[in-house]
Amino acid sequence: MSVKFHIKKGDTVIVLAGKDKGKSGKVLEVLPKVQRAVVEGVNFVSKHTKPNAENPQGGIIKKEAPIHISNLNVKDPSTGKATRIGRRLNDNNKLVRYSKKSGEEIK
Repeated sequence: MSVKFHIKKGDTVIVLAGKDKGKSGKVLEVLPKVQRAVVEGVNFVSKHTKPNAENPQGGIIKKEAPIHISNLNVKDPSTGKATRIGRRLNDNNKLVRYSKKSGEEIK
């Protein structure tokens, strides 16, 4: 079953809930099966690693963990605030996403 989300890889999003509420960042990856997304600079976790070829010292690495899609909203291109997304046909009969707040097209 294919699920359609309101965010895509590359979108700038705002976190609506959780420890990083109010922060914004770029979506690095969307995980549709678990309804989560990895956002740059948001939801950092400490991962303990054994020494390996990449990291000969081992130790604790900070990395972004996935955050639930329901806690994210796309950032409006004109106002910079969180906005909902709509879909409509443009002049070329192509389906495009647009901001419900400003009506502006989202690239």
